[in-house]
Amino acid sequence: MQTKIYSVGIGPGSEEYLTPQASRAIELADVIVGYGPYINYIRRLIAGKPVIHTGMKKERERARRAFQEAEEGKNVAVISSGDSGVYGMAPLLWEMKEEVDSSIEIEVVPGISAMFAAAAKLGAPLGHDFCSISMSDLLTPWERIEKRIHAAAVADFVTAVYNPVSKGRFWQLMRLKEVFLQSRPANTPVGLLRNVGRSDEEMKVLTLDQLEADMVDMFTVVIIGNTQTREFNGHMITPRGYYAKKEESNDKVGRQIMNESFRTILKEIDTDGFSLEHTWVSLHCIHTTADLSIQKVLECSNDVVPNLHKRLYSDKPPAIITDVSMVTRGIRRAIAEKLGLTIKCYLDDERTKALAEKHNITRTQAGIRLAVEEYPNAIYAFGNAPTALIELVKLIRNKTANPAGVIAAPVGFVNVKESKWQLKHGCPKIPSVIVSGRKGGSNVAATIINAILSWNEAQQMHPGEGV
Repeated sequence: MQTKIYSVGIGPGSEEYLTPQASRAIELADVIVGYGPYINYIRRLIAGKPVIHTGMKKERERARRAFQEAEEGKNVAVISSGDSGVYGMAPLLWEMKEEVDSSIEIEVVPGISAMFAAAAKLGAPLGHDFCSISMSDLLTPWERIEKRIHAAAVADFVTAVYNPVSKGRFWQLMRLKEVFLQSRPANTPVGLLRNVGRSDEEMKVLTLDQLEADMVDMFTVVIIGNTQTREFNGHMITPRGYYAKKEESNDKVGRQIMNESFRTILKEIDTDGFSLEHTWVSLHCIHTTADLSIQKVLECSNDVVPNLHKRLYSDKPPAIITDVSMVTRGIRRAIAEKLGLTIKCYLDDERTKALAEKHNITRTQAGIRLAVEEYPNAIYAFGNAPTALIELVKLIRNKTANPAGVIAAPVGFVNVKESKWQLKHGCPKIPSVIVSGRKGGSNVAATIINAILSWNEAQQMHPGEGV
């Protein structure tokens, strides 16, 4: 019978996590190869067997010794903690087999990964789509790790973080936190499991804004929830969707509260002489800002609200492009997902920085240039950067862009009023909502998009009587 190398995952450290298949592979092995501390977890099972163990960063040496022993006719068990295919020895063994074109058979014996053991202790944080990211940059460049962090954060994956810190690597976890806070609420639940499955196991659930590097070490698994994850009695729950009806009911309660706010606002403003679309958008903006004066600085042109509502609910809705990511996070997620809307901000696109440096322009300007190349007919929403709005106006006037509509609500003191005048007087045929003057903001731009998305509800509104 041909000899074999077993790549064995022994779980996170306690024999209760060792699978029968892993125990059987260890029993069949003539030689055991592994990292010293991992070998200690299975001492009882390997009594009398030759053991080859090495220290940290000696993985290639362990793999070579495994092949040498197997070529001498011995069955070899190469030990990994957790699952050998998850940041373990299995990939290295297969790469080495490929490199030398070895005829030695490799059998990967799955184990319980630390993130699954940690998740079980925490409750049910991995109830929906998830991923894992290792903070160790020994073998992977940090630039690549950060790209994966951005992707996980934007895609709303529950994320398990391995190797969060080490003695010489302390800032990376805080950079991950910084990136995630751009896409996740500050109160997103985070679970910390140290030495999971061992006698000194420690568990803690906190919020994303509370996470600090000194709370964890190399033996800690960090699990960051998605935007639906919630804390319950010191545990984490990421819903799969079975209670969707309950969530819909909660949405109705939220709508009732908003309607009551609208009734209050209608008592405070004069709607005479204003169109229904103007009043509908004004109500949303005032509800968001508590600033009644927005009604008087708001301008709607070319039937922008009903036209964009119709297009967003069509079979081929236009994309929504924003100048800053804060605008994307304020748009009603449930409706956007239901309609299959593409909502993008190019500010963090790796191409944006290069383009900005090449042409000596702001990153928001560069982002709009890239966006127009890919989505010339999108809806463009500005809540922060007047230079981005000015850039779009230039591209409209030279016929590079033909947006379905523009939400112009950049805020500030420099070039803000001028950017809105350029849109109003330079592109009069473009459907637009403009918050004139210096007022606006990312929350206002997102709110205007939400008002457009809910325009069908405006038909039930009678300004003189309430909502």
